[in-house]
Amino acid sequence: MHPHSATGSPSTLQPSKSLLAGSALGGVQAAVDTSRSKNTVTRAVATTASSGGYVPKQMAPQQPMATSQSPPVVVNTPNVIPPSILWGEGGHIASSGVTGGVEVPGDAEQHKALLTEAYSECQRITSIYAKTFYMGTSFLDYAKRSATWSIYVWCRRTDDIVDSPRAIVENTMDADLETWNQRLDDIWANRPWDALDATLCDVRARYPSMSIEPYKDMIKGMVMDVPGLGQHRYATFEELYLYCYRVAGTVGLMTLPIMGTAPGFTVKQATEPALALGIALQLTNILRDVGEDAMRGRIYLPLEDLHRFGVTEDQIMNKIMNSNYREMIKFQIARARVYFDRAEEGIMMLSPDARLPVRSSLDMYREILNRIEDNDYDNFRHRAYVSKFEKLLILPTSWMKTMNFGKLFD
Repeated sequence: MHPHSATGSPSTLQPSKSLLAGSALGGVQAAVDTSRSKNTVTRAVATTASSGGYVPKQMAPQQPMATSQSPPVVVNTPNVIPPSILWGEGGHIASSGVTGGVEVPGDAEQHKALLTEAYSECQRITSIYAKTFYMGTSFLDYAKRSATWSIYVWCRRTDDIVDSPRAIVENTMDADLETWNQRLDDIWANRPWDALDATLCDVRARYPSMSIEPYKDMIKGMVMDVPGLGQHRYATFEELYLYCYRVAGTVGLMTLPIMGTAPGFTVKQATEPALALGIALQLTNILRDVGEDAMRGRIYLPLEDLHRFGVTEDQIMNKIMNSNYREMIKFQIARARVYFDRAEEGIMMLSPDARLPVRSSLDMYREILNRIEDNDYDNFRHRAYVSKFEKLLILPTSWMKTMNFGKLFD
């Protein structure tokens, strides 16, 4: 299983962690300024936490487009997602024999009916596997909600490819990924392979500024967690940053054209704080799950930081708490908070209806860092957790902050 996800167990009804971190951004990630290899967030972190930061260079700013309204769709939520839905016809992709596209009705009304049903399926899947994200989409109009559901489902299916036991046992990972990349290219060419692909084709048509690169980069990020193909250690923060970008920042890049920016702001201006939020969320996930990752033989904390504080890999694998480890976790929390603080500066740059999902995600995730402190930095035996009730209590304060009342609560 993808170590930062819960895709392998439908009964848990939990979202993929890598996806949750990115999707919780509410679509505010954007392309980075390619003229700089280190942004101001990196410089701030270097001052406060002695670390660097890698900024991906292969992206270009995307401009948001206006959306049209569609009526909401109410669907039931079952407890199991059949493989045929997640993977398309046949329950898988590489050996399905499908090389063409699904037949899209030429009649406008039939076409609309097909998309309505497919979007309903996207809504159903999102409501099961990404409850926090799904709650956040409720603050958006239907046009934006449906588009983000479609994107989430594509990300979900991508995650399932690298988690597939069949792909590992039958050694079909390379073929599956090659086919999935081809399907992605076909989506951009308006040749969907199934009805769920058809929704993303529709999203692409509604928001033509969407770039294919974040989708390609996410596939690379998922591979980084595949045993034998990816990484189980990260020597430096620069290496970890690239991973965080690929599995978290990419989702925001996908959805930024949908969410849009406020009057007077550009996508390029919102880029740096948006990217900072993606990094902050993923760093928080990693800090929360150190113990769980150790059980899988993985250490996401940069080895250079372990060495700096006198913490060994064996110590983490054996879950040994001491003062050195606590100081190292304090260091990691300080780094994550710098990214959260920088991200906070960009929230008012977003389209007004996108601010609350982003603001609430930021506030809820930042609270996880507080819980790690409350647990005396023991993330081996205690999982930092914010309950659903506590999340609901955070929402009013988050809303106040989006209404410029935030100083009352800072």
